[in-house]
Amino acid sequence: MKVSELGEFGLIDLLAKMAYGARDKRVSAWQQLILGIGDDAAAWYGDDSIQLATVDCLIQDVHFTLEITSWEELGWRALAVNLSDIAAMGGFAKYALVSLALPGQTEVEAIVALYQGMLALARRFEVAIVGGNMSQAPLLVINITVLGSTKGRDKNILTRSAAKPGEQVAVTGYLGAAAAGLAVLRQHLPLESKAAASLKQAFLQPYPRVAEGQVLVEHGVRAAIDISDGLISDLSHLCKASQVGARIEIDRLPVPPAVRANFGDRALELALSGGDDYELLFTASAEVIDRVKAAASCPITVIGEIMPDKAGEITLIDGKGNPVNLPKAGWEHFTAKRS
Repeated sequence: MKVSELGEFGLIDLLAKMAYGARDKRVSAWQQLILGIGDDAAAWYGDDSIQLATVDCLIQDVHFTLEITSWEELGWRALAVNLSDIAAMGGFAKYALVSLALPGQTEVEAIVALYQGMLALARRFEVAIVGGNMSQAPLLVINITVLGSTKGRDKNILTRSAAKPGEQVAVTGYLGAAAAGLAVLRQHLPLESKAAASLKQAFLQPYPRVAEGQVLVEHGVRAAIDISDGLISDLSHLCKASQVGARIEIDRLPVPPAVRANFGDRALELALSGGDDYELLFTASAEVIDRVKAAASCPITVIGEIMPDKAGEITLIDGKGNPVNLPKAGWEHFTAKRS
């Protein structure tokens, strides 16, 4: 069987089974482990907190193209996607390790700009870049590992496997802006300058919801994931891990006015499956979500409900309760491409 036949998530499941099959309960690393392969970050018990670790890579002409992204924006984005995984666990980041593979003819000034972008974001979240690796390659590959933790060993973390039937489904911020921004960049769409700038920034410089992730934990949320591959795709991951389904009311999706005004009927698809928003998707009781709304510094929107359906099954309905056809789910490596 080829990787393209198994698919990204089938491959992850296979490797997870291999890794867990090799575990030895006599080894302290396994004894201290809370979560391994399959969530937004790994988690284990440290001396005075829960430790978190995540890794992600950006590959030229797969995740980005230098035709539409500056080196500084690329640096910001490369670190942001990792910080978002820490946010999705309800933790905060401490250290980053950066591994670069790049062609030898790359200009030094370009790599300086790349790091300036990373450092600009790192300063905002008090993250120290402390090491990494360098190698030659035919294309640019940026691989970043971020280490973080909770504020105490007794703190809960957010996981994909804690959603329960009857809980509401909610999101931070807005959906669809990043995918719209990518379309503006690729297609050179003639939008009004202010709208174009805001949408481009949503894609090129996403802002991780680290503070909001900690608010979720502090007010009793237990299930969350960040929206990277698309709302439907990532909600499906959460529901599969929790062995539940979900029903989403499309009229409640928080789509930015600039997306609705400039993309018309396509706005719904961008919000549901466009991806790259790096907002937090979470589930909780109505009472808990009310507390989160009062404490959060960004909009919190309830968009649906967790259902006792088949694991991973997502149903869309309109404002009158009528079913809506599900658009494509989102991004998956090896078996799909984002349009």
